[in-house]
Amino acid sequence: MAMVMWVLGILLFLVGLLFSIAWHELGHLSTAKLFGIRVPQYMVGFGKTIWSRKKGDTEYGIKAIPLGGYIRMIGMFPPGADGRITKRSSSPWRSMIEDAREASYEELQPGDEHRLFYTRKPWKRVIVMFAGPFMNLVLSVALYLAWFMGIGYQTTVPTVSTVSQCVVPAATARTDVCPADAPKSPANAAGLRAGDRIVSFDGDAISTYTQLQADIRKSPGKQVTIVIERGGQQQSLTAGITSNTVAAVDKDGRPIDGKTVTAGFLGFSPAIGVRHLSLGESATQMTDMAKHGITSLAALPGKIPGLWHAIVGHDPRPADSPMGMVGAARLGGDVFAMDLPATQQLAFMVQLLAGINLSLFLFNMLPLLPLDGGHIAGALWESLRRHAAKLFRRSDPGPFDVAKLMPLAYVVAGIFICFTALVMVADIVNPVKIN
Repeated sequence: MAMVMWVLGILLFLVGLLFSIAWHELGHLSTAKLFGIRVPQYMVGFGKTIWSRKKGDTEYGIKAIPLGGYIRMIGMFPPGADGRITKRSSSPWRSMIEDAREASYEELQPGDEHRLFYTRKPWKRVIVMFAGPFMNLVLSVALYLAWFMGIGYQTTVPTVSTVSQCVVPAATARTDVCPADAPKSPANAAGLRAGDRIVSFDGDAISTYTQLQADIRKSPGKQVTIVIERGGQQQSLTAGITSNTVAAVDKDGRPIDGKTVTAGFLGFSPAIGVRHLSLGESATQMTDMAKHGITSLAALPGKIPGLWHAIVGHDPRPADSPMGMVGAARLGGDVFAMDLPATQQLAFMVQLLAGINLSLFLFNMLPLLPLDGGHIAGALWESLRRHAAKLFRRSDPGPFDVAKLMPLAYVVAGIFICFTALVMVADIVNPVKIN
């Protein structure tokens, strides 16, 4: 049964990924058609076509490798200076430029002269290229809201799961065995029990475990009043907070591997519960995730040595290691194979797809060809220099020839392909695992 659920998790992830890709390309397609640009192809995936159907002047299809998608628009690049669009040089760099230019016109038909991408005003081209990543952003926000406000997410809550019997350092702490000379934990001495919900701590109303944890850690040596709810009734307990060596945590209350600090200690483990956020709290969470996504994207080059060592040296993959679609699919399968409530399995899948769509938005907005952001940057540069020419009463410089940047685009694409291959191999031989 576990294997069936594992396969089901992978299949659900692939369906969600295909939808995300199709949704992205739909943004390009709809706006291109809105502005009268001819689109011969709308494809989800790469490689061999396994299904297609032509409607109007566009062929819609699905290809064998579900790792991307594309639409083909006529006239992505302007003709050369002499008006021709065929190869005219033996230079490999020049050939790259003219190959790209030729490919953008290879399906040109009579009447298409006024349906070319490059002939549209820069602001229209910006909208067409931005629409794809924007669709990913919209889908990411919708999925995050469904997760935060609808399904809810598992998190630690200010309810007692277990009580530590004594005070020992974090590295050796156990609730069932205590050294003979170890003092009772403050929670044990105060009479806290499993199932008690902590309502307030030292006069501070408690709503989250992270808040309670911070209050405890800053109160070593204090005698505090703890209001709990037990069996539907509230009662007050008194505890003397002691100092102890405990795990260091980040700003969100998550433990930092291998790091400890000396702080206030009460001595209990929190329960896991499902929490639903308000719209404002959800917006705050999404903002934090967007910031984290940007910093993670900027940190990608520095992750390459770790990926390499994870492959050849079998070093453990850290939780923040870059992960590709293969690794994400495996995680989806692993979660569905776990003994978890169906709602939390679904919540993880929604979270995974929301994060992937956010990453697709951020990644595609990089101002580099062949990404959407590279075409947006080219259109903005064209608009800037045309307005500058008009301001200084100079002749119109004409469309910016993005094709001249194709050699750089091939270099960027090569780097992306190599990095993707490295991540894929790491995901296969040494995958990120859920604890």
